[in-house]
Amino acid sequence: MLCTGPILCTPCHPTTLFEIVPNRLGICRASSVMNNKSSLNSPCSLEQYLLLAKTAKGAAMVALIKQCVEAPGVHVFGELLEMPNVTELADGPNVNYVELLNLFAFGTYSDYLANVDKFPELTTPMGCKLRHLTIVSLAAKCKRIPYAVLLQELDLKNLRELEDLIIETIYSEIIQGKLDQKNQLLEVEYTIGRDIRQDAITDIVGVLQEWCDGCETMLNNVEEQIHRANKHKENCFKVKSQIETEVVNIKKAIKASSVAQEGDEADMGVDTREMEAQSMKPSKKPSKMKGLRGSGKFWTKSN
Repeated sequence: MLCTGPILCTPCHPTTLFEIVPNRLGICRASSVMNNKSSLNSPCSLEQYLLLAKTAKGAAMVALIKQCVEAPGVHVFGELLEMPNVTELADGPNVNYVELLNLFAFGTYSDYLANVDKFPELTTPMGCKLRHLTIVSLAAKCKRIPYAVLLQELDLKNLRELEDLIIETIYSEIIQGKLDQKNQLLEVEYTIGRDIRQDAITDIVGVLQEWCDGCETMLNNVEEQIHRANKHKENCFKVKSQIETEVVNIKKAIKASSVAQEGDEADMGVDTREMEAQSMKPSKKPSKMKGLRGSGKFWTKSN
């Protein structure tokens, strides 16, 4: 089966999308788990087991616990653990089934391997689901999980088994992510939630309080920045107003100066025209002209 991009699983869940990053050969081993999609995605609710747990006791309660931990659609068990008929098993010979329920609620596959004697033998569906829940717990600590860590925590022998299990987990909508076969990583984008131990609530409250404190600090910083921005804006408006006032005053001064200069130039023009008019008047020379005319009267005609 060659991988050319994201794989869209359409037969039962048209919106189920997961992506596999191919290795150098481009081979994706997903076909072996696709045939199990109908059983993996059967809707199943914890509520029906809670209703049955109200009346079931002894062996019936043990059978109910087995069915619940094997059910593919049930991944939280805290409410069932708190049922009175379940807590009664802790004082009898079936205490190991209470431990089994605790394991599926809070534990991982490595916890099972470390204390095999405390639990009943796991069936194939139980082991598969516990491995799925183990991936969820690992993803809560790290979003990029190396294959080496997964192989160790899930007690798997080769990459083929690991990749098939991961694809099955993605197809079951327990996690959302992609396989990076080149870098040997599982990149997780989303996981379902698991049950929380009572002693972990204090840590959760602390984390939430730190988050609230961080939000408060960020809010104060934002308000301070807003105050600085408003103050800077006000200063800019003042500077702009001063500059506009100076520009208006300068324009008035330039206009007044130009008007005065035009008046001086007009006065100088009048004086210049008067001087030119006086210089253009003709001068009188009567004595020279009369002498010439009078001298002509005494000329005589000679023979």
